[in-house]
Amino acid sequence: MGIHDGHRANVRRRFLQAGLDAFADHEALELLLFYAIPRRDTNPIAHALIDRYGSLEAVLNAPVEDLKKVEGIGENAAVLLRLVPQLWSKARLSSVSHECILNSIESAGAYLLERLKSVQGEIVYQLCLDRKGKLLACKRLGEGSGVSVIVDVRKLLENAILTSASSVILGHNHPSGVALPSDDDYHATLRAKEVLASINVELLDHIIVADQEFVSMRQSGFVM
Repeated sequence: MGIHDGHRANVRRRFLQAGLDAFADHEALELLLFYAIPRRDTNPIAHALIDRYGSLEAVLNAPVEDLKKVEGIGENAAVLLRLVPQLWSKARLSSVSHECILNSIESAGAYLLERLKSVQGEIVYQLCLDRKGKLLACKRLGEGSGVSVIVDVRKLLENAILTSASSVILGHNHPSGVALPSDDDYHATLRAKEVLASINVELLDHIIVADQEFVSMRQSGFVM
């Protein structure tokens, strides 16, 4: 057993005995990188990541291509780092999806913040709800162009019909960091409302997420 093997065994033993509470941020990263970088000291790599991005959260939310610019981080390590927060988010969403009630702007906004917080590009989601506000399904509806949101009308109708939805909430993110709706967002929302009304499904809201904040177009008076 080499010196690194002994160190890795000790780090793993600490984790198994007490979890991550006693670990510094760079030590938690060092442990995670054991499983992508088998034959190299990952401690200086972990330090380099923290130094580059400023925090553990920022490291785990950094783009894969940018992570690979750090010496010692290859494709496998970069993908592993990006996988962790998305896996955790997916697990959290899965645990509440069976009885998720989105009957207020606050609850719908919180759900979309969690759903979209690790997303890099602009993504549009359709939340299909029953009469009591229970989430029946969260469907990925499309992608934005960077300046406008693209709503696939055929998918919008299909999702609502197949889930027997009584109402729908649209949600998308603005990677720019500004949650204010654009003119194109207004037009897309109006079109979605008209289309859903044709099958007697109500568009309750269109919520825009950016930088852990959200704006409700219903609250702003646009969706009535």
